[in-house]
Amino acid sequence: MAKKILSVKDQIAEQLRSDIIAGDLAPNTKLNEKELADRFGLSRGPIRDVILQLTKEGLLISKNNCGASVNSVLDPKLQKLMINLRRSIEVFAIEQLKGKLTESDFTELDAILNNLQTAFDNDDYTEVTKIDISFHNYLVHKAGGDELVNIWYPYVMRMRLNYKRITKSKDCVDEHRVILDALREGDTSKASKALKANIK
Repeated sequence: MAKKILSVKDQIAEQLRSDIIAGDLAPNTKLNEKELADRFGLSRGPIRDVILQLTKEGLLISKNNCGASVNSVLDPKLQKLMINLRRSIEVFAIEQLKGKLTESDFTELDAILNNLQTAFDNDDYTEVTKIDISFHNYLVHKAGGDELVNIWYPYVMRMRLNYKRITKSKDCVDEHRVILDALREGDTSKASKALKANIK
């Protein structure tokens, strides 16, 4: 699987996403532009761009004259709503994928799941979370391109702030395999059912 070349801004965004997912930047932590600029050896301009990007993704919240901070953990009722919205988008995506996935797509998705298993084997739960998201992102993007991803992505990232660590790799990897096998068989309803069981 070819690694994408990331711009400096994308690399910083990716690092901050990892810090938030890992809990190194806890909910409600205030971000200091100057400290971030010093940390990454950049001027404040690109840091502002990254903060804007992560705000759009739902990981940060920006308030006028107060700067940005890590978004808070969702209230349980809102978390439930987010789960339902995310499920709806991904079931919609799966319905669009009927007959669209090629052998090359299945090879790519298999590789993502192998990477997911490796991340579990290495006890790297930040990487587990990111690879888990990349599996779903692949399907959503294949179904509706950037437009559908842009609708879906903030729900996923916001939900991650409430994320409880998955401790059993077998369950997580197996749940994704069931989705993939159903897609391979062209069984949309089975894939949708497996997807709903995975998003919780």
